[in-house]
Amino acid sequence: MFDDHSDLLREIALEAGLVDQTQADEIWESHATTGKSFAAGLIDAGLADRPAILQAVADHLHVQYYSVVPAEPDAEVIRLLKPAQAHKYMVVPVADEAGKLTLLAKDPFNYGAVNELTFILKRDIELAVGDPEQVEAGVIRSYGEASATSMDDLLGEFEQVEGGAAVTDEDVTKQASQAPIIRFVDLVLQEAVKAKASDIHFEPFEDQFRIRYRIDGSLYEMAPPPKNLASAVIARVKVLSALNIAERRVPQDGRIKTTIGGRAIDLRVSTLPTQFGESVVLRILDKTVVNLSLDALSMQDDIKEGIRAMVGRPNGIFIVTGPTGSGKTTTLYSALREVNTEDVKILTAEDPVEYEVEGIMQVPINHQVGLTFAAALRSFLRQDPDTIMVGEIRDLETAQIAVQASLTGHVVLSTLHTNDAPGAVTRLIDMGLEPFLISASLEGVLAQRLLRRICKGCRTAYEPDKEVINMLDVDALEIANRKFYFGKGCPECNRSGYRGRQGLFELMTISDPIRTLITQKAPTLVLKQKAIEVGMRPLREDGLRCIFDGHTTIEEVLKYT
Repeated sequence: MFDDHSDLLREIALEAGLVDQTQADEIWESHATTGKSFAAGLIDAGLADRPAILQAVADHLHVQYYSVVPAEPDAEVIRLLKPAQAHKYMVVPVADEAGKLTLLAKDPFNYGAVNELTFILKRDIELAVGDPEQVEAGVIRSYGEASATSMDDLLGEFEQVEGGAAVTDEDVTKQASQAPIIRFVDLVLQEAVKAKASDIHFEPFEDQFRIRYRIDGSLYEMAPPPKNLASAVIARVKVLSALNIAERRVPQDGRIKTTIGGRAIDLRVSTLPTQFGESVVLRILDKTVVNLSLDALSMQDDIKEGIRAMVGRPNGIFIVTGPTGSGKTTTLYSALREVNTEDVKILTAEDPVEYEVEGIMQVPINHQVGLTFAAALRSFLRQDPDTIMVGEIRDLETAQIAVQASLTGHVVLSTLHTNDAPGAVTRLIDMGLEPFLISASLEGVLAQRLLRRICKGCRTAYEPDKEVINMLDVDALEIANRKFYFGKGCPECNRSGYRGRQGLFELMTISDPIRTLITQKAPTLVLKQKAIEVGMRPLREDGLRCIFDGHTTIEEVLKYT
């Protein structure tokens, strides 16, 4: 309930007398470490029930609290809102009096919805408070399911859009502002969020305009709109992200903040000029899907405790490695949540800032004005921080300042692109960092991968071929009497056999034997052998655990390790 507003609910609970300061601090500490919302903490502690919390929210906002969502709202009032609008903002109209429309909202703190609907409907809007689950059910009851307008219906409407390739900027702007184009882009975004996609790709080619979603690391193509509307659809996306529509010669970066299905969604937008028009990629940052907590990540308890120990130390460097899209940023944020308390100052430098986290000072890198990772890190040292996160160590200067920061009493978290944990040491030496400085400052390296998880709805046991098992390079005794699984494919997983993702982790703790080898410039293979000797489980071994537990397939582990 109101997961994105825990900080505000804390103040409201204190204001309403539901908790005292000590109780609020205890629940907040639990929220910071586990990721459980403040409202859930209040309920679990027996300090307040849902109606009491919702009444307190209504009192704070000076609006009405509806304990029950009307089962049959006035049909005339319901007709004031289109189904797409009700689903986008997740609201149910309950009263229309004196020119003011009262909407029962799943998220009564969504002031953006008030502004947008005031503009769209040309009347005053007031949000009322109701149980979020009841409001969502009320929207479906009054307006039907969100997918009532199908992609096929919309594609049919494109015949109404003025056709022909747009010639001037005015033509493009005119097309982009037409209702079918607006509804089509909204539906593309809704379907992507519903499918839990991480990216949306708009790709113009010579003879077609392709739109693809990346779901669980794999790309899936959706029904393409007519090729001649590519410029209008892309222009609509650029309008939403406040980019320059007329500029098509250089790449642009922007951001869209919107509400879909009552959830606040952040979209990172990147455009790229190509031979047949602009290619646009939207990275979907959905806070409600990503739980920034170590406990929510599929890692073994000893690795979790190892990370907690490293980020909880008074100084040192902790590095997360892995390819692009392997979840490094999520792991770093989850580690920061462990130390994000009132007595710790945390600064981050990111390119760009992906998730806005309460209580952390986040700095977006801007190369155009000279704000690089190194420049930001240098400035951080004058801001009296305890913990610093640098998005990536890309060059010697950034590495040197990170070491300097760690040696002067700061915890530094960052990422590198290497294949495994021991490879991070070799990468730092290749950059030009002195081995004795690495040995003195580095506390640990975590390597990780993201594998597709077998769909639980169609998981099936099977006997794999001997050739495939041989590729795993495991002892025959180790797999004796073990079961192997794969996904047959079902409607829940779009016939792919996979649904969701599973992390693989390899944690190398920098112990004294490792420090000695680093100082001696030992090769990666020697470092890896010593790390395994002193307790590191390599990625392949963690992959075998996931196979035997029925979480993923042999093919996925072989692909990523």
